[in-house]
Amino acid sequence: MTVSPAMEPTHSLVSGGTAAPVPDPTTASAPVERVATRRHYLMCRPEHFAVTYAINPWMHPALGVDRDRAIAQWEALRAAYLSLGHQVSLIDPIEGLPDMVFAANGALVIGGRVFGSRFTHEQRSPEGPAYAAWFRANGFAEVLESAHTSEGEGDFLTLDDVVLAGTGFRTEVVAHREAEEFLGRRILSLHLVDPRFYHLDTALFPLDGGNVAYYPGAFAPDSVRELERMFPDAILADEADAVVLGLNAVSDGRNVVVNMEATGLIRDLEMRGYAPVPVDLSELRKSGGGPKCCTLEIRL
Repeated sequence: MTVSPAMEPTHSLVSGGTAAPVPDPTTASAPVERVATRRHYLMCRPEHFAVTYAINPWMHPALGVDRDRAIAQWEALRAAYLSLGHQVSLIDPIEGLPDMVFAANGALVIGGRVFGSRFTHEQRSPEGPAYAAWFRANGFAEVLESAHTSEGEGDFLTLDDVVLAGTGFRTEVVAHREAEEFLGRRILSLHLVDPRFYHLDTALFPLDGGNVAYYPGAFAPDSVRELERMFPDAILADEADAVVLGLNAVSDGRNVVVNMEATGLIRDLEMRGYAPVPVDLSELRKSGGGPKCCTLEIRL
């Protein structure tokens, strides 16, 4: 299902942002016509969001967070998905699990099969069973809770012919092979080397079923070479856009929900014919999360 023209975003930033440059139509080549597909997302309202521990370089408990602002930013993200015609389901937040808002880490779902998560850090370990229980309660019969450290769509990103899987900080390579066998999909392992980009979804996102955007500096040289080989037409982000988690974005094939501070990436997306939907998730970024972290895609 394509998103109707009436649901297309206006491309403007929220109040206080700076509009991305628009290519000069007299000099720019005609962009490719992109097609959106309707998606089904699972999200978790950040009612208990806080930064009370530090398990990645973004987290500084002494700085504190504004939970009301975080909730408002999350609600705006959910509203953006609904305005684009996508379906959004909700899992109930659990007190004592401040990072449960980052639903992407809860599982990987392909073909109705749910590959559940086993978290690296004990602070998040109860989230894996909580997400698995939600899927079972909602009619998903094939749910496998990983026997190895595996953090869902944080480290597994799905394209048409391959699933890209991150390792180096969280998800183990052995979990890549476990997921490959369970899901029946080819999985390509990529090695992350910069601790700021501790999950694959902080350094790369699928633009559509056959192409990606990524920050080369987050990856080991052999992984960069593999990405260059597979995606010669990829969008390459610079460090300035990467460090505001601009690559923690969500694309439906046309519309790209992206952190508003990633102005260079927004410009590049527009030049390629995509429709950026800038959002402000600055409060949730204090825990190392952005649009994708808050969004688990359910693929039937």
